[in-house]
Amino acid sequence: MDRPTKGVAVKVFGDYACFSRPEFKVERVSYPVMTPSAARGVLEAIFWKPEFRYEIREIHVLKLGSQTTVLRNEISDWQHARPIVVERQRQQRTSLVLKDVAYLIRAEMALRPHAVDEIGKYLDQFNRRVKRGQCHHTPCFGTREFSVFFEHPAAEDCGAVLHPELTLDLGQMLFEIAYVEARDGRKPELEFWRATAEGRRKVGGYAMPLFFHAKLEQGVLGVRAEEYARLYEMEDGNA
Repeated sequence: MDRPTKGVAVKVFGDYACFSRPEFKVERVSYPVMTPSAARGVLEAIFWKPEFRYEIREIHVLKLGSQTTVLRNEISDWQHARPIVVERQRQQRTSLVLKDVAYLIRAEMALRPHAVDEIGKYLDQFNRRVKRGQCHHTPCFGTREFSVFFEHPAAEDCGAVLHPELTLDLGQMLFEIAYVEARDGRKPELEFWRATAEGRRKVGGYAMPLFFHAKLEQGVLGVRAEEYARLYEMEDGNA
């Protein structure tokens, strides 16, 4: 099949997935389909460079999967400078996850202001890594124990509409996390690197979740370019 010249397309699949809904605080409950931020995380695990950012355009549901509950061991605190004694902080939590899922991710690479190479260079590198099964670190579906397998999509994955009956209104779904620089006297909550045309600099700020109204139409979850324009405006045009 002919791969897109202005973007990337990759088939991802796995035995389990958990795209956690943020409104459930203690127990993990998955969205019924992959979120754009989860799709971006999978692509960055395969190939990432600071010169570009992935913009998700479409997520095709190849296998919707079924819901199942699992009992997982978690710890009650974050890892800090002092080591965690797992036996003292282990907690058992029930998670509502997806079983046997597969998706086709279509995305574009948006060059950042400091990029000097053309986009074709990075597209070729991405396609070579997918063909060889290489990745920077193992991609996952929401949590690290739910590993992702990936490959170039076959012709039957990109042909006619696979699920014409699969149309759902998913409501508000997590789109991305915006890292906003703290200004006007607001106290920073974390530090992160900001890449600009002048170079890289460390800034203080806070993370803000962004949501969008998600609709699954004939098995395809589309993401409008306006959503990324809103994200970049919050981040002052810097990814």
